[in-house]
Amino acid sequence: MGVTGATGPVMDRDEVDRALARLGAEHEAIETSLLALQDHAGRRLLEGADLTGTTKERWTSADASITLLWAYFDAYSDTFRSARDIRSRRRWSSREDLVELTELLRGECVTLAGSATATANAPTLQGTGKLSQRYSLAALVERMNELYATSLDMVVTADAVWSALPARIDLLAAELQRTRQLAHSVGVRPGEHPAGDDLERITRTLTALRERVISDPLAFWLPAQGSSAPGGGRPDTTVYDREARALEDVRREIDAVLTVRQDAEARLVKLRDVLSRADRTLAEARSARGEVLAKIAASEVPAVSGPPTALQEQLAMASDYRRHAQWHRLSPLLEALEEKAEDELMRARESLTAVTQPLAVRAELRGRLDAYRAKVARYGLAEDPLLIERYDAARRMLWSAPCDLRVAEQAVLRYQQAAAEYFGGPRVPGQAGPSDRRGEY
Repeated sequence: MGVTGATGPVMDRDEVDRALARLGAEHEAIETSLLALQDHAGRRLLEGADLTGTTKERWTSADASITLLWAYFDAYSDTFRSARDIRSRRRWSSREDLVELTELLRGECVTLAGSATATANAPTLQGTGKLSQRYSLAALVERMNELYATSLDMVVTADAVWSALPARIDLLAAELQRTRQLAHSVGVRPGEHPAGDDLERITRTLTALRERVISDPLAFWLPAQGSSAPGGGRPDTTVYDREARALEDVRREIDAVLTVRQDAEARLVKLRDVLSRADRTLAEARSARGEVLAKIAASEVPAVSGPPTALQEQLAMASDYRRHAQWHRLSPLLEALEEKAEDELMRARESLTAVTQPLAVRAELRGRLDAYRAKVARYGLAEDPLLIERYDAARRMLWSAPCDLRVAEQAVLRYQQAAAEYFGGPRVPGQAGPSDRRGEY
């Protein structure tokens, strides 16, 4: 180390050579980084995008910083080349050369005059009140590192959001479109089904979300806590995730609608069958009532109601719901109709049973009469005059129209009583036996 100058001790030849080697490597690294930033896909997208909001503000600053970076780098390169040229004049540098090299390598020998616009927008010069400044090479590198870090952070952040969210939004929008088509095919439409309204809202939200992500990607960035690395953080997918969940809910709703649609026709066919059977049963009951009134005398026959028009109207409404794919209305209506239809079929069967009861009584009396006659024949009493007379009297009553069931029942009981006396068995209950088996008839 030799004489001392304004910048401190004058560097010797070895110190100069080491400093130039370090500057050469540093210059190459800085140039590589700047070229990578210049060619970065995020920077190119930012240059061509119609930006808004936070991204527009930060890109204005970052763009100015990148402009300053190249100006700083050019000044840095010029100073480095000057120092290298001085050192290459001679193999053994003179004292004057070493003094000049020391000034270049260590002193504030770089004067930069930036444009007013670039200086105003660059964060490192705001508040200095200067349009030009002097730097040493070390200070200039430090300043370039600051500008590079902030610019790269902005570019990487915007690129990360653009790489993540628009593609995911497009995939979700494609799924949304398929879901809309499926929903339309099953009648899930806006204003007619809640899921149709949800699809419209999701469509509007995704469209607005994509537009804002494209114009203001930094509004969808969550910085990592405690991280100073460029691009530290992750895209904010809160809105996207919410709409993806909402679309999944709609898909489940449409699946339920599809289930209703698939089952609706079978359920409607079954309903029509149940109601048709109820109508046929009521028609049979009405026909049987006429027969009972014609064939049975002195019997109270209940009236038979007509088919329930309200159920038919509701069934027609259910068919209309299905035709217009109003599944959310059809499902509860089908459940109510199925219960009412079963009740109606049961009521019709009960009505038929009540109406045909006199005919069943007559059939039971006929069966009892014939059974006793067969028994009498087995005992060899088929030719007994009293039994023949009482049998004929009961048969005339049971096979005549109109038939008085109360009188016919008494005639059957009298025949049974007379036969029982011949058999030596117990007296038939419900009828007092005659003192003389030939007395009345």
